[in-house]
Amino acid sequence: MKDARTQIDAVRRTVGRRALDTGEASVVTISRSYPTTVDDLWDACTDPERIPRWFLPVTGELRVGGRYQLEGNAGGEILTCDPPHSFTATWEFAGATSWIEVGIAADAHGGARLELAHIAHADGDFWEQYGPGAVGIGWEGGFLGLALYLESGSAVDPAEFQQWATSPEGVRFHTASGNGWYDADVASGTDAEQARARADRTIAFYTGT
Repeated sequence: MKDARTQIDAVRRTVGRRALDTGEASVVTISRSYPTTVDDLWDACTDPERIPRWFLPVTGELRVGGRYQLEGNAGGEILTCDPPHSFTATWEFAGATSWIEVGIAADAHGGARLELAHIAHADGDFWEQYGPGAVGIGWEGGFLGLALYLESGSAVDPAEFQQWATSPEGVRFHTASGNGWYDADVASGTDAEQARARADRTIAFYTGT
């Protein structure tokens, strides 16, 4: 496993707002480049045989209008798909519905860049308590798994990854990720004291402290 700092520095994080027909939503966006082609990165993110090698097993119909289910996690409906550039889907978990927008493009260094926006209603206690890091840290772990898979060519072992997540290096990774989302939260206009409090709650959840 590469050191946490290298992985943290590879990621760009932003937090914003968007008006939806159903009300205002928060937009948590994460992106990073990978040393591969656009076509290969698209395939790694959409092929049901490759997704479990770095993320979670997935079942369902991976087509527009089809429904998917990630093992032990979210499911939803695929809304749009423009291979090999983008797709959108609902993200349905624990009785709540949010949305994801995934984009892939060539970067300036000969690789490919993945950008994921997670869009959720900004009202409610959960956002106030935990802020953008609640989903941001989780997605950052997924982006790390993808990096390990693409760079090594070998599937990430879930048990080994979970063991690493609770190790000192894993705790440093989640802490640094949470602090990165704190910075993005403040940059979006959130009061620094409020952003710090909810980042600390989220870091404590992910690190078991």
